[in-house]
Amino acid sequence: MKYKILTLIITFLLAIQVYGQQFPVYTQYWTNKFLLNPAVAGHEGYTSVNLTARKQWAGMQDAPGTVAISAQTRVLKNSHIIKKRSVRNRRKMMSKSGRVGYGAYLFDDNLGAINKLGFQGTYSYHLTLKRAQLSFGGSLVGLQYNIDKSAIILEESADNLILSTASKAYLIDGNFGTYFSNKNLYAGIAVQNMFESYFKLNNREGSKIKMQRQYLINSGYRFDVYDFVYLEPSFNFKFSENVVSQIDLNLSAYFKEDYWGGLGYRSGSSSKISSETLGGRGSSILIFGGARIDKFFFGYSFDYTLSSIQKRTYGSHEVMIAVRFGDNARRYRWLNRY
Repeated sequence: MKYKILTLIITFLLAIQVYGQQFPVYTQYWTNKFLLNPAVAGHEGYTSVNLTARKQWAGMQDAPGTVAISAQTRVLKNSHIIKKRSVRNRRKMMSKSGRVGYGAYLFDDNLGAINKLGFQGTYSYHLTLKRAQLSFGGSLVGLQYNIDKSAIILEESADNLILSTASKAYLIDGNFGTYFSNKNLYAGIAVQNMFESYFKLNNREGSKIKMQRQYLINSGYRFDVYDFVYLEPSFNFKFSENVVSQIDLNLSAYFKEDYWGGLGYRSGSSSKISSETLGGRGSSILIFGGARIDKFFFGYSFDYTLSSIQKRTYGSHEVMIAVRFGDNARRYRWLNRY
């Protein structure tokens, strides 16, 4: 019985990590699409540092929690002179000679007895297509899994299975993505866990855990409503080769590029696209908003789960803080070594 208890705990926790949440889930990913697609690194020309903290299913013991920090920049040959703050003007006035971008992404993801620490180093390359841009990017990914054996409670204090299970496991993999953007439209495709690396908890049969290759497709379009107001519908579709699917549908409203808010819908993960993506079981309603103050951006989101688990939780909360540089050419003098 004791072996079954430990096996079920480890299998359950790792199944959530490997199939449902190989990488952390974010609600405000569209404010920093670099979290999903390495091709985004430096695509708008500025230097950006983002901090995201997420608590999923708040109020439940050992519920998932994530802290992530990312940074990205564009190596420009010529000074990046921006006279207006509009994102659209940034895209039009971007230097055509600086094509290389770099990025780094570090996250700490916790789920019960499982802790996952990840790092990504990214290289991107950007091509100018008249009034549009086509980007490519690749990331080297390192993951460390930690198992807190003291958090696993069995009927007996000592157990050979616990002793033979590794407390740490490591793997290296890679991500690749492409990203297209112009004045109003953006669209990206990314592949995570390209090499489907694996790690082993011990020498027992069945302890080999394989990372599933995962695909993400996202896009959005901005519609002008008034001079300073526009709407942006967007989506993010995630699936793996064994057809585990999840989709986000969002509608955002912006005012003067300084304030935003909106609603979204996230389906639950499923082995069949029709059952969860359209059925809604295990899905969530997303509410989000934020503001810009000079170079700083602040965002908050709340996920309301449409399932029985909502009775035991206060929902999922996510806070985003970012700082972006690039409005002044002097900030880019140290990048003129491209």
